[in-house]
Amino acid sequence: MLRVLRAGASDDDAAISALARRAPAGDAAGDAAVEARVREILDDVRARGDFAVREWTLRIEGRRLERFEVDLGGGDDTTPPVRAAIEAAATRIRAFHQREASAYTSFEIDQGGVRVGLRVAPLARVGVYVPGGKARYPSTVLMAAIPARVAGVPDVVVVTPSPSPEVLFAARVAGVSRVLALGGAQAIGALAYGTASVPRVDTIVGPGNAWVTCAKRLVAFEVGIDFLAGPTEVLVIADDAADARLIAADLLAQAEHDEAARPILVTPSAELAARVAAEVERQLADLPRRAIARVAVDGGAAIVVETIDDAVALANSIAPEHVEVHARDARAIAARISKAGAIFIGAYSPEPAGDYMAGPSHVLPTGGAARYASPLGVSNFLKRTSTIEYTREALAAQAADIGRLAEVEGLSAHARAVAARMT
Repeated sequence: MLRVLRAGASDDDAAISALARRAPAGDAAGDAAVEARVREILDDVRARGDFAVREWTLRIEGRRLERFEVDLGGGDDTTPPVRAAIEAAATRIRAFHQREASAYTSFEIDQGGVRVGLRVAPLARVGVYVPGGKARYPSTVLMAAIPARVAGVPDVVVVTPSPSPEVLFAARVAGVSRVLALGGAQAIGALAYGTASVPRVDTIVGPGNAWVTCAKRLVAFEVGIDFLAGPTEVLVIADDAADARLIAADLLAQAEHDEAARPILVTPSAELAARVAAEVERQLADLPRRAIARVAVDGGAAIVVETIDDAVALANSIAPEHVEVHARDARAIAARISKAGAIFIGAYSPEPAGDYMAGPSHVLPTGGAARYASPLGVSNFLKRTSTIEYTREALAAQAADIGRLAEVEGLSAHARAVAARMT
């Protein structure tokens, strides 16, 4: 049953605080036993390459790998309606990220003999991890690979265990270079270190289970990563005019992902909270993934606060992956939410629209990381380099100040390197 908690009640405040201070994204991947095994896998992949990847895949997944790469032509088995949906989603995702890309441009500034600039260029090769355990995710291929291609990355490599026809078709539509039937920590290690069959990449993006997340954390100094993704979460802000049926449906849309998902309602209306809790139970009855959703719902809550202002403050404190606003003046309320991965404004903007079709990437920070992290986008696939060029006259004009700062820091050779050019 979805718990109904009242802010200000001492016992309930403890439970609300626990939701707000949930484990950081990827924290399950910090479990000592998981980390020890992941380190073993990564070290083995670094040392033995393809041989280790094959052995760990057989040991963990029971799959015997002969050839890693999968023919993208396997996507031809995708049904025409699903093909059309994938292509429609790709069009919208590409359009959104093309607009985003216009914000990242190289430039130079000439300041009287000092020319400084910023050079923006795409990474050479990126790896996209697409989960393939409990479900198939062609949408994740689109949401991660398309921003990379829009950024100008020439080589996008997808790794995913047992790719479905839909995943392969999405890869083709997204402009993916290669799909490798690899999963788990061994796939992350292969991308990070490179093997005979797997090219080394510059950055790895995409969500995964605790093993994948732990592996991404451990290779983060070898390659770039997006962030450590934890279980999915949604927080719905609603007033007394909201539709309990729609809110319950949206809470369950997140709950069905994973037992650790967190569906949360925050509202000033105790009556709405009770109606939503009852509606969740009604809709759970015939949900195909109800066993998973049941556990997630029991870990979630409907939190009753005094005012909508309190609801906004709580949302910013929790910094969830997704926030939905079902209320009068939804746009004004949404404008005050500063810490969220994505905000869905109004009753006709359900989170699943963002998962599949709206345009912005659905790869989002979780576990409170939305306080400082941003959605996956074009910027994840760009490298910025500063350029600095002085004339002799410009350096002479700054030499004394450079020398003073260098001497303050005890770095005499820095000062001498400048002074040497003035003699």
